[in-house]
Amino acid sequence: MTDPPTEDADEPRDEVGVGPWTGEWPDNPWYDAELLAHGDRRNVVDRYRYWRREAIVADLDGRRHDLHVAIENLRHDFNIGSVVRTANAFLVEEVHVVGRRRWNRRGAMVTDRYQHVRHHEDVAALLAWAHAEGLAVVGIDNLPGSVPLEETRLPRHAVLLLGQEGPGLSPAAREQLDLVVSIVHYGSTRSINVGAAAAIAMHTWVRQHVTGHEL
Repeated sequence: MTDPPTEDADEPRDEVGVGPWTGEWPDNPWYDAELLAHGDRRNVVDRYRYWRREAIVADLDGRRHDLHVAIENLRHDFNIGSVVRTANAFLVEEVHVVGRRRWNRRGAMVTDRYQHVRHHEDVAALLAWAHAEGLAVVGIDNLPGSVPLEETRLPRHAVLLLGQEGPGLSPAAREQLDLVVSIVHYGSTRSINVGAAAAIAMHTWVRQHVTGHEL
């Protein structure tokens, strides 16, 4: 037997976004006629309601931070989508996928449409690119010799590199990093989810270089 319906079973659920534009349509070319006519239910902040995707990306490109995030994709890591979504939230310049080109986009919640993602065949290719761009490569892992993220000033022009969920940074990555930082743990677990670690590291960089919270 199924449970009886609750009193609010027929109540309408809150919808994400906005319905069709009411009144005279704006003549700004950033707006999308299809969205104006039918509404905008996308996962975007209110500032970008009814905007064309290309217009949103162009606006973001004018404000992106001097930060890159890279993640090794040796075993088809499902956390990459989450990393891309968080990178979009913190206005990261680019996300770099190292290793396998294909990755599961489900966790990105469509934010990969607005976030630049670059592929590198291996860690050597990533490091060569980063150093040519004048970017310090900072590993995020609780390796021997790592320094606490909470006590470290991250480089402003940097790539935050995360390893595969489980084994962490690959041996090839560990050998050539400019800095390795770890996130302090207080419980019994040896490590935290790589998507969560990426979010903590990105937020730390933003606090230090964007919001002005010095160490």
